[in-house]
Amino acid sequence: MIRALIVDDEAPARDKLGRWLVEHADISIAGESADGLAAAAALAALKPDVVFLDIQMPGLSGLELASQLEPADAPLIVFVTAFDEHAIKAFDLNAVDYLLKPYDKDRLRKTLDRLRQRHAAPCRGAGSAVQTARAQLGSSERLLVPEREALKLIDSNTIHWLEADDNYVQVHTAGSTYLLRRTLTDLLAQLGEQRFARIHKSAAVNLSEIASLSPLFKGDHEVRLRSGATLRLSRRFKGALFARLT
Repeated sequence: MIRALIVDDEAPARDKLGRWLVEHADISIAGESADGLAAAAALAALKPDVVFLDIQMPGLSGLELASQLEPADAPLIVFVTAFDEHAIKAFDLNAVDYLLKPYDKDRLRKTLDRLRQRHAAPCRGAGSAVQTARAQLGSSERLLVPEREALKLIDSNTIHWLEADDNYVQVHTAGSTYLLRRTLTDLLAQLGEQRFARIHKSAAVNLSEIASLSPLFKGDHEVRLRSGATLRLSRRFKGALFARLT
């Protein structure tokens, strides 16, 4: 069975797609979401094989949601849109396919045929949609973070530093620390290198938060942030950081 998540802010569109999908014996509906934030939570909780993702949604668009996903864990993506230019972008994202509203059952069947082929492949390449979404959108100005049992969006410029913790990353802001199941490398790729700089194999800092640098020993430095927090700059990353600060 291929488990599908339907994401669309219009209830009639969700209902139509759901009715047509269940006509196929190998497709099951894992869930539905009416907005990007709810969809992000559903993706984490339900772990569907494919998401039918509406591009135009209030709050968090389909492209923005795709850009927030960890490529290695991303499901297959079928973008659904009523706008031709977005449909072309979705196809360029190397998504499984796109559905241009209004679509018919024959068009959906062709999409499902492609979906079955990709789902059966040993290396599905679902993450390529995530990578290209980021390339089209540029650096993320907002980041999805968990808060209690929900998710919320924070402004990327409010992040002070990032700290790898095994398979997680601690996101430090002025008043809170959020724990994401992400790799530091992938999170930096999403947030963009123009704002953040790696200072250690397990840490990166918002350049605008650096207050001072003080030498320690063997080429390492102490990085003091405007908040008063202190971090370690390893000599491996010293040259690159100094070049960006001068």
